[in-house]
Amino acid sequence: MLAQEVLKQYWGYDYFRPLQEEIIRSVIDGRDTLALMPTGGGKSLCFQVPALMKEGICIVVSPLIALIQDQVEQLKRRGVSAIGIFSGMHKNQIDIALDNCIYGDVKFLYVSPERLQTTIFIERIKQMKVNLLAVDEAHCISQWGHDFRPPYMKIAEFRKIIPTVPLIALTATATKEVKEEIQTRLEMNSPAIFQQSFARENLSYAAFKEEDKEKRLIKILQNVQGSSVIYVRNRRRTQEVSDLLNRNNITTTFYHAGLNADERSKRQSNWIKNQVRAIVATNAFGMGIDKPDVRTVIHLDLPDTLEAYYQEAGRAGRDGEKAYAVALFNQTDVENLAKNIQQNYPPIELVRIVYQCLGNFFQLAVGSGEFSSFDFDLVEFQKRFDLPPTDTYFALKILENEGFIQLSDSFHSSSKITLKVDNRQLYDFQLRNPKYDSFIKLVLRMYGGELFSTFLTISEVNIAKAYSVPIKDVEMMLSSLEKFDLIIYDKQKDKPQVTFLTTRFDAKNLPIQVQEINHRKEKSLQKAKSVGHYVSHEKRCRTQLLLEYFDEKTDDTCGICDNCLKQKKQSKQTIEDDELVKSNQQKIKQLLANGAMTLQLIIQIMQPANQALLKDIIREMIADEELVYDSEGKLKLSGT
Repeated sequence: MLAQEVLKQYWGYDYFRPLQEEIIRSVIDGRDTLALMPTGGGKSLCFQVPALMKEGICIVVSPLIALIQDQVEQLKRRGVSAIGIFSGMHKNQIDIALDNCIYGDVKFLYVSPERLQTTIFIERIKQMKVNLLAVDEAHCISQWGHDFRPPYMKIAEFRKIIPTVPLIALTATATKEVKEEIQTRLEMNSPAIFQQSFARENLSYAAFKEEDKEKRLIKILQNVQGSSVIYVRNRRRTQEVSDLLNRNNITTTFYHAGLNADERSKRQSNWIKNQVRAIVATNAFGMGIDKPDVRTVIHLDLPDTLEAYYQEAGRAGRDGEKAYAVALFNQTDVENLAKNIQQNYPPIELVRIVYQCLGNFFQLAVGSGEFSSFDFDLVEFQKRFDLPPTDTYFALKILENEGFIQLSDSFHSSSKITLKVDNRQLYDFQLRNPKYDSFIKLVLRMYGGELFSTFLTISEVNIAKAYSVPIKDVEMMLSSLEKFDLIIYDKQKDKPQVTFLTTRFDAKNLPIQVQEINHRKEKSLQKAKSVGHYVSHEKRCRTQLLLEYFDEKTDDTCGICDNCLKQKKQSKQTIEDDELVKSNQQKIKQLLANGAMTLQLIIQIMQPANQALLKDIIREMIADEELVYDSEGKLKLSGT
């Protein structure tokens, strides 16, 4: 099947976007490929289309659980078989998923990078016919990128298991330094490199220095109709700003990772369906969201990097229509950029202490706990060990970046069950345990015979309604059946989780790369300085400033950012002033063609709106020797 036929069959499009076809051709030809395309440029199609054209399965490495789940669901809706594997899944669920990739018709296996080095994954991959390895958000492999993830470093080692399989690395944001590191770290073999311009012709960038940012926010939303995203730095502020907008008759909801999964999904859905006009969110919102008609993305707080700003701002105007990306800031915001970075890097000794406390909190012995996941209450953790709240959070993030743990902020996974016994064993159990008989029959009736072969998502609420008992009774029944070794019950998780990616170290010997952390800190401070430079610049085209940051040089200006519009206005004023001067000069010459006049008489006859300007014009004409004074002190034309 041709690429265009695949595009039409599964996506309903007749034509590819710029560069997509060239990238797909490179992948089909078996070349390692690096694709850099701006947010909303259609990166996913660049590996999904060629994977569907070839026999076998495509392995997709992706850093975020939410992104994996979103892409898997999108593919399923298009009739493509896809599976995701990530931290927090039951080991039996992973086992079944990998078997389906070997023996079933699965075309895409999405996996978080830390899973690549597990024994079970490596052994099963050897049995799969892999046609492509896709590394999404490839900038995560670079220590100089804005979102460094240590597990990405292991991808090159994983490639050795499938040495003949081509690799495609994709990202929306990468400087020259990051592009080079992606190629080196992934050990790409003479890669074909495709880079779409980071310029967005329909997106008008602006940065306004405002003391009352909320007032300006309301004014912008009143002047520019349509869907909007407002980014703020912390969770509390999302609700405060949302309440403010609602009080000003702008229908708004708020979103952050602290809300439970159902609530996040509901609020996101309401915004996508335009049931609310705006959504106020932290940076937890947006990844994988496909809403083309966003008219404004407004940053009420500044992000720490231009990469993050570009990605978030790029969620506006994906439909190609005029859209606006606005940053509102004051001097304190610019000064706080560096302070925020300093806060992200607590003392290394505290990092060791937090790691020690974490092991004690979950009662893990040194040398144990690899890939163990636990519900994690950060507040309880801090209180139990009397740890400083802010520094503890960032110490945990450093432990995550160093590859020791993975934090899942309010990670949510619906409840799932599968039967561990066959039909005959189940029937025997029902005969011997009649009090469970009707409950088992109901569950089988609701979810069918697939329970014998795979994990199925269930709803305790729906079962409780059908069985006419409280939800807690259903959970107890399922837990009891699991104790009887009849089923595996993977209960819904709606609390944050922590996963140990390695066996537990003795904290004194924790192999933290202190020098690398200090390098990252300095680079982060440079990136923060670039954000301050971008928003504070009052003359250069904002698109030029962004392109220059991403090593894309151009003399072309966008013509639609705040600085370009300001320059146009000033140029227009200059032209208008020039025309006014020429007009007055002509009138003066016409008057003096009839003979010499005093300055006062010229002013009396012309009745100018601006006497000072007229006097300046006459002085210029005298300096240029177009006018001279006669013996009586009157003005006359030179040469008469």
